[in-house]
Amino acid sequence: MTEAETIERLRSVGWRGDALPAGQLRLARVVAQHRAGYELHDGVALFGAQPAGHFLKRGLDPAERPAVGDFVELEPGNPPHIAKVLPRRSVLSRAAAGERYERQIIATNIDYVLVLTGLDGDFNPARIERYLSLTEDSGAQPVVLLSKLDIRDDADALLATLRSRLPAGTPIHAINGKDPASVAELSRYLQPGDSAVLVGSSGAGKSTLTNTLLGTQRMATGEVRAHDSRGRHTTTHRALLQLPSGGCLIDTPGMRELKLTGEENLDLFADIDELAQRCRFADCGHGSEPGCAVQAALDNGELSAERWRNYLKLRDEREEQAATLEARLRRQRGGRPPTKPHGHRGGRERE
Repeated sequence: MTEAETIERLRSVGWRGDALPAGQLRLARVVAQHRAGYELHDGVALFGAQPAGHFLKRGLDPAERPAVGDFVELEPGNPPHIAKVLPRRSVLSRAAAGERYERQIIATNIDYVLVLTGLDGDFNPARIERYLSLTEDSGAQPVVLLSKLDIRDDADALLATLRSRLPAGTPIHAINGKDPASVAELSRYLQPGDSAVLVGSSGAGKSTLTNTLLGTQRMATGEVRAHDSRGRHTTTHRALLQLPSGGCLIDTPGMRELKLTGEENLDLFADIDELAQRCRFADCGHGSEPGCAVQAALDNGELSAERWRNYLKLRDEREEQAATLEARLRRQRGGRPPTKPHGHRGGRERE
């Protein structure tokens, strides 16, 4: 098979490059990970594989192991073994649950992060802001999807509320995940060569939307609880699916916890940072200090109290995670200080 034929074959599973890496090893993409090993697709067939021994070393950063979305090189065998993970063009990750700092990769080599929220009791602008904060430095573009449009008569009002909190230009689509005509507008994010990851809470409608995009009832769906619109985990692991549109979709289980990694910029709240720059004092605590532009914006309604509280919550969590990460890196460096410490504003009055 020629290089051009191999590239064309790999494009069906999201390959973006115009050339192959040097070497003669077989290439494939990780489409699922299980305790027993990995499922891969080479553009022609789905098959199982095992990680090479160096991926199993104790103490290896989990982020260095193969993840769903990775393109990998394979050594022949029965089954074949993953020898190398190719450089990732984008990575969506979160901090894993628990006290020990560990980064958990959600998906790699993606172009879009589809953040799905139901227009029922699942609707939560603060949670959407958290998802977008995690997406900021992933290398992928966030797209907000509001599902269950068919059950709400006031969807326009909820859309307006959300648009007022998110940066201008953030794509937002209200859809009925059961209706192919309603989800047709999402095809722009799922063209040949495109890869998207679908994230959201259990019960938001991820499996329903995935089935509609696939054109078949492949993913199990379930009812949601009436009192909080939450559902059971019908999706149990991340899986990359090839869509009829030519794109690839990575479906994920519902996420109960979305911990920041500590490296987010929180650009989502750039307007609040701009307000803080207008405060009289550079180290303003945004409480009772004179000349506080943030408090003035809260008083006149320019900044909502809910959004301000969520910013403080995410900022404090980011700083806590950043301190944990720096401590871990310091231990790895043998006690040397971090090269890029988190800065802070000084205590002098602005000129």
